[in-house]
Amino acid sequence: MSTLNTQSISSTMTKYRWTIAGLLLFSTTVNYMDRNVIGYLKDYFCSTNGFGWSATDFSILTSVFTAFYATFTLFTGYIIDKIGTKIGLAASLIIWSIAGIISAFVGKGLGGQIAARGLFGAGESANFPASIKTVAEWFPKKERALATGIFNSGSNIGAMICALLIPMILAAWNPSEGTSLFLGIFHGWQMAFIITSLIGFIWLIFWQKLYASPSQMLQRGKINQVEYNYINSDETINKTSAKEKEVATATPQKVSWLKMLTYKQTWSFVVGKFFTDGIWWFLLFWLPTYIQQQFCQNLDPVESKHIVMYSTFIVYGIAIIGSVYGGSIPMSFMNKGWETYKARMTSLVIIAFFPLLLIGTQYAASFGLVAAVAIISIAGAAHQAWSANLFTTVSDMFPKKAVGTVTGIGAAAGGLGGVLIQILAGRLEDSYRIKGVMQAVHSGLIKATASVPVDKIKFGNLKEVIADPNNTTMLNQASHLIQSNVSIGYGIMFTTCAFAYLLAWVIMKILVPKYNPITDLD
Repeated sequence: MSTLNTQSISSTMTKYRWTIAGLLLFSTTVNYMDRNVIGYLKDYFCSTNGFGWSATDFSILTSVFTAFYATFTLFTGYIIDKIGTKIGLAASLIIWSIAGIISAFVGKGLGGQIAARGLFGAGESANFPASIKTVAEWFPKKERALATGIFNSGSNIGAMICALLIPMILAAWNPSEGTSLFLGIFHGWQMAFIITSLIGFIWLIFWQKLYASPSQMLQRGKINQVEYNYINSDETINKTSAKEKEVATATPQKVSWLKMLTYKQTWSFVVGKFFTDGIWWFLLFWLPTYIQQQFCQNLDPVESKHIVMYSTFIVYGIAIIGSVYGGSIPMSFMNKGWETYKARMTSLVIIAFFPLLLIGTQYAASFGLVAAVAIISIAGAAHQAWSANLFTTVSDMFPKKAVGTVTGIGAAAGGLGGVLIQILAGRLEDSYRIKGVMQAVHSGLIKATASVPVDKIKFGNLKEVIADPNNTTMLNQASHLIQSNVSIGYGIMFTTCAFAYLLAWVIMKILVPKYNPITDLD
């Protein structure tokens, strides 16, 4: 087949591949909605009226989830390459949805929640390897970053849904806020897990009905020959008949992930994921608490809840722009005749400069919530633009049969980076909170008691340990001391996040200085 002119075929070509992108958007939205539930339950988990956990306890929970997610991506990518995307992604969603429901029934103990969250992480690990492999099967290279950006925006949509839904669910069935339990049995935190987990089963109906390989859809008449040829327009061997391609696509092929580790191209992707994935995990699990602690200390609970809801909704909403627009940047370069890898890496380095704004987050916070949210929103959008382009470097460099395996290896590295970031966040929050508490104690503002020792003093129980319970000024001073110290901890976190992308890009460029696709796996 000769090279296609996209302008001349656009009026006659079917566009079913964008339906597939929509299905992946749906699954990723469910994936991140279920994942982000605990981010909006953190304050309840760590409150004296809730589970009574510390920030370190919470970081252990999220780190265990991330560790299981990272470990299993090593295998799920391989499994997806072996059994195919249709079965693999469906099985993945069933596992993580069941695990989410289990979280509602294991109680308030850290051990039970860790067990449920570990299973949840194992189930969620297949979503991105399967989605990236699906994009590689359904889209030509020039459209892959855009398609990836579209489905990857589901990570923001899921988080936005959580921003509005979870606080309402928690308040609807919470005796500490004057509401009754659901059916007299289930607390709001339990219903948050149950409701979000059940939504995934709706996706299964559409997935089973609408998804198949391009060759199978060609046979069914869902796509025409023009779209099928366009999807496969990057193939270097054009003599393969449609029937031969159907057999190759329908028969999953085995690729050793150990062999993939021998390629610098794999390590380039691994580095990109390791240094930057944890940044998004940090925003997912810690942003609601950051806004609560930094901007809502003197507000009533209802107003505070609304500020957290709307602020995080805005951050994740703006990130969608980065996901979709970021995916279109390299396509604009390629339309000008740029080689694929040059267009991709140029886009990545441009994007990598925007997170540097995070260095000024805490300074901006001194001017108010809007300034801080604006900077975090830009950084979040930059991350999603980075992620959309980073994922497509795999399908640029590797044959389709290896995409799931390499993506899984990279996701595992990203998960490991996420574990380290979350442990750091938890330790920083607790250590600087305790440092602020000690300053308040030495200033005579608060007094630790047997029931509330120093390490258990938090914003929520300050009134119980204030030296003079009737002195509002003393309470505000103690709160300010703790808040100022916690703010330093967040400043360290934001600075760490700021430099991650440029550092990753430099190492990636050193590993793979020019376009060098893998050809010995065909």
